[in-house]
Amino acid sequence: MLHSVRALVREPIIILIIEDAVVLKTGLTPSASGSAYIEIQPTSTIQSKSLTYQTSSLKLTCTVHGPRPLQRSAPFSPQLLLSTRVKFAPFAARQRRGYIPDASERDLAAHLETALRSVLIGERWPKSGVDVIVTVLEGEEDHPHENFGQHRNGRTSSWGSMSILSGCITVASAAITDAGIDCVDLVTGGVAAIVRQPSGPLQFVLDPSPSDQEEIIAACVIGYLQSRDEITELWAKGNMVQTNGKASHSLTFEPLIDQAVEAAMTARLVLIEALQEATESKIQSKQPQIPEKASAM
Repeated sequence: MLHSVRALVREPIIILIIEDAVVLKTGLTPSASGSAYIEIQPTSTIQSKSLTYQTSSLKLTCTVHGPRPLQRSAPFSPQLLLSTRVKFAPFAARQRRGYIPDASERDLAAHLETALRSVLIGERWPKSGVDVIVTVLEGEEDHPHENFGQHRNGRTSSWGSMSILSGCITVASAAITDAGIDCVDLVTGGVAAIVRQPSGPLQFVLDPSPSDQEEIIAACVIGYLQSRDEITELWAKGNMVQTNGKASHSLTFEPLIDQAVEAAMTARLVLIEALQEATESKIQSKQPQIPEKASAM
């Protein structure tokens, strides 16, 4: 569990670092080669007049199947073929989702594949394939108490999808490691956003909960390899030109990317701790149990 809040003041933007309560477990699906579960609880709760509304959290599961040989009819591949899939459970959003994959799920799967492809050492599994399947049990929404019913088919908007992608990268990395697939490093996801509050300057928020923010100006999500200092995936969007009366000034994405890197480094600490606990548990389970000597008669 990791739960703390820190604030650093930098003019003209305040950097607010929110490290939510994170739960990460591996090895929960015995039938899969590797599996993991991550749950990120928001640090704050929004007061709402609706008795049915609660601040949404993020709950993801990931299963890895493989590496396994490809079909005989498949062409020869000198590297491991990676297949990713992101699926929302019907109850993941406030509006029930369908079983047919939609555009948002395919988009998240494409981003996830980009983040993981350069991490795997594919040369060790020629003509083999691996499937990475992430299921969103609960996804973050943008002001669901105000925009309820405005998203077609219950889709979350882009801000919520960016937070989901960050969790997908981290939980997929944990499941791949649990499956024993060799990687160049542990990849973790990090997301940062620039938000505007009703009063006060703009703020950098790490690991934001979209439903807790009044207005999100821009956001960035990355897949980061800390030991190699490399970014495997980058998705940024937003309006970086801000108007103050008649004057306007533009912000750059570099500070936003730096804050996303900080969020990914924090997620790496949680990932390493969860993998260490899983490894110690496996070692203890494989150790032979020595029976106690019978007491002398």
